[in-house]
Amino acid sequence: MTVKHITNILEELAPLSYAEDFDNVGLLVGNENTEVSGILVTLDTLENVVDEAIAKKCNLIVSFHPIIFKGLKKITGASYVERIVIKAIQNNISIYSMHTALDNSPEGVNAKICEVLGLKNIHILIPQGNTIKKLTTYVPKESADKLKESLFNAGAGNIGNYSNCSFSVDGIGTYKPEEQSNPTKGKIGEIHYENETQICVTYDKKAEPKILKALFHNHPYEEIAYEVLTLENTNQNIGMGMIGELEEPMNEKEFLKLLRVNMKAKGIRHSELLGEQIKKVAVLGGSGAFAIGAAKEAGANIFVSADIKYHQFYEAEGKMIVADIGHYETEQFTKNLLVDYLTKKIPNFAVSLSESITNPIKYY
Repeated sequence: MTVKHITNILEELAPLSYAEDFDNVGLLVGNENTEVSGILVTLDTLENVVDEAIAKKCNLIVSFHPIIFKGLKKITGASYVERIVIKAIQNNISIYSMHTALDNSPEGVNAKICEVLGLKNIHILIPQGNTIKKLTTYVPKESADKLKESLFNAGAGNIGNYSNCSFSVDGIGTYKPEEQSNPTKGKIGEIHYENETQICVTYDKKAEPKILKALFHNHPYEEIAYEVLTLENTNQNIGMGMIGELEEPMNEKEFLKLLRVNMKAKGIRHSELLGEQIKKVAVLGGSGAFAIGAAKEAGANIFVSADIKYHQFYEAEGKMIVADIGHYETEQFTKNLLVDYLTKKIPNFAVSLSESITNPIKYY
């Protein structure tokens, strides 16, 4: 099994198209055609993690955070990033990062936090924009059903809990084949009139390569007229953060205790307690201060995240509690999620959970 085979499996869970524009995800070190001897899953790729991979005979590291985040102009070993990259290359170890692609996945980082906290009725807190596409094409009427079926099989036409969704309109298409053409219908140099069906389907942007491949492979015309638009419709299945509900309401101190224990937090920084019951909980793994407003608007009683700055706690405005449990603490279960996922997908393959603690923050 090659690196490419493994990354294809990972991208079923978290397509790279889900990642934020600023991020650096995908295969960062190595060749996608390399045969994989074993996989080590980690939160961060540090030198001790590479050493662990060597010891466990794993030549692919699947890391949540990218070790290369900005451009490297030289690789001399002057920084910890350069030393890690050098060691990985010297030992033929590939490094693959998922980061915000997994953050935005409906089964990713935030879904895992919700699971650990026992939240029910969960949904995306901040849906990601520009993820729904629309394809419009024109096909001879007798070929319309076959083309639609191929597009559906490639992933088009899925809207919420419905599949095979489309809209079709019949009309007359015109074209004149020029000298170098090889028309399916009509004659060179003559205007041709054809009874055509206009087909419109929407789809998730991750499916676009398969859908366009299906279009080109199954459309009967030599030259295919088609349009692809990005829609502003909200996609409720992709995005940052999640919000859910506790099985039973808890008082604030009881919930903070649950939060500390279940998330293995060394301490919790939080805004003023409000003396109210906790029922609705919003979560966002990693640096999540940008979502405080969205959590308030969604009616959360508490927002759990990390890297909250001093003045950002004021944004709670007495309407909810903002709780910072630590960056590592919000994401620590991500590697367990990935190991479980890979083990189910490739049960007879060597997948290891990294034993290295990569949290850079220590508590006195």
